[in-house]
Amino acid sequence: MKRKLLTGILLFLVIPVVLYVGYFLLEEKQYNMISMCIVFIACIPFFVRFEKRKTDAKEMMIIAVMAALAVVGRAAFIWLPAFKPVTAITAITGFKLGPEAGFLTGALSAICSNILFGQGPWTPFQMFTWGTIGFIAGLLGKKQWMMKKVPLIIFGILTGVLFSFMMDIWTTLSYENGFSLTRYLQASVTALPYTFTYALSNIVFLLLLTKSIGDKIERIVTKYGLNSNSSIKRV
Repeated sequence: MKRKLLTGILLFLVIPVVLYVGYFLLEEKQYNMISMCIVFIACIPFFVRFEKRKTDAKEMMIIAVMAALAVVGRAAFIWLPAFKPVTAITAITGFKLGPEAGFLTGALSAICSNILFGQGPWTPFQMFTWGTIGFIAGLLGKKQWMMKKVPLIIFGILTGVLFSFMMDIWTTLSYENGFSLTRYLQASVTALPYTFTYALSNIVFLLLLTKSIGDKIERIVTKYGLNSNSSIKRV
């Protein structure tokens, strides 16, 4: 319980504070430093588990591989804006390895893929957004029904909307020095075609990849006895 409370405070209180400081006090100029701070904070729950011997270097290797797959997948679809497998790969990691792993995979996928797509003040927001989706996936991955098609489709739609709405916060902030609800609603309406594409790509990649990649992760987790969501019976 204490570890879960620590994780929640770090990911959803400390990181938003870091984003606030980075945007309003540092005026977006130190986005690389802010990005690295987010990665470090996301790693702290793993450091705690290492100390208690509840995790393994093999788990970190799986996370690194999944983040690399997300980077490659995003680059492979560079010709098709907003249609990317990053959310799906992040979610699959969360489903199988838990909320902390999902968050870290999403954050790493954003900062590493932006080496190709371009770093900027939007990077920390992408890290937090994809990380949040991975965290939610980790919580939902404890339920057997997340391996079924209909829940995956619903999850794909909702996370497509969530990604768009959360990134629209940065879009609004980039327009003016402060947050305006009117500007936010305008940005959200303008982004509707992208929101639709986000959701569609999530559905496609979740249906294509969840079983194939998920089964491989489960075999590794079972073989090495890693601490994860994989103890849930598959359906």
